[in-house]
Amino acid sequence: MFDEWQGKRVLVTGASRGIGAAVARQFGALGARVAVHYHASADGAEAVARDVREAGGEAVLVTGDVSRTTEATRLVDMAAEQLGGLDLLVNNAGDMLGRVSLADIDDAQYDRVMDLNARSVVMASRAALPHFRRAGRGNVIQTTSIAARNGGGAGAGLYAAAKGFVSTLTRNMAKELAGDGIRVNAVAPGTIATDFHARHSNEEHLAVARASIPMGRLGSAEECVGAYLFLGTEALSGYVTGQVIEVNGGQLMP
Repeated sequence: MFDEWQGKRVLVTGASRGIGAAVARQFGALGARVAVHYHASADGAEAVARDVREAGGEAVLVTGDVSRTTEATRLVDMAAEQLGGLDLLVNNAGDMLGRVSLADIDDAQYDRVMDLNARSVVMASRAALPHFRRAGRGNVIQTTSIAARNGGGAGAGLYAAAKGFVSTLTRNMAKELAGDGIRVNAVAPGTIATDFHARHSNEEHLAVARASIPMGRLGSAEECVGAYLFLGTEALSGYVTGQVIEVNGGQLMP
């Protein structure tokens, strides 16, 4: 059933590290043609693209700041041009951009967090629509977060709210685009041991999270990949749309 990945044209935003990198590598290993997006981490993106090629897939690099509408549109169009079209968009780019308490949130922080985590998903998805419609079908997978349901930890309110936006938008997009043959779903990782938490969480934060996980440990980026693979494979999930798959070791059981 994974034969369908041969030649599938995929854009993964935020693919230079963490979950995005793991997803891009797996799709490439199955024979996909992958556009590896990055903003600042050129070396990481090059490494991912090299791994995709060595595994038998094809990879191109696209760069841009997805938080800006013009850039998000440009990089989606660039990916589609280099790949010869687009079958799957993975809206993965996002970040907490620091833990900031409510009392310290200003307009600049609000705009940075919402633009990167929410605006990017809207505008990249909008840019993908003409390419999907030309193909007669399409697939979008968003990366949301456990924070969309539990509100996140201290100082993560804006990030959690932005991810709640993504989860809700996913359901609306699924309804709106079903008639175009476009499926839209999301993956909500829990506390995953990537550089996201190396940058934003101290050991106390992680100890509290670990204690709340029935499996007793943090997850890995590679353990999230299966959910994206399921949602991206028509033979497995062709009748699945508007869903958010939680990958969190039992930390949240909605």
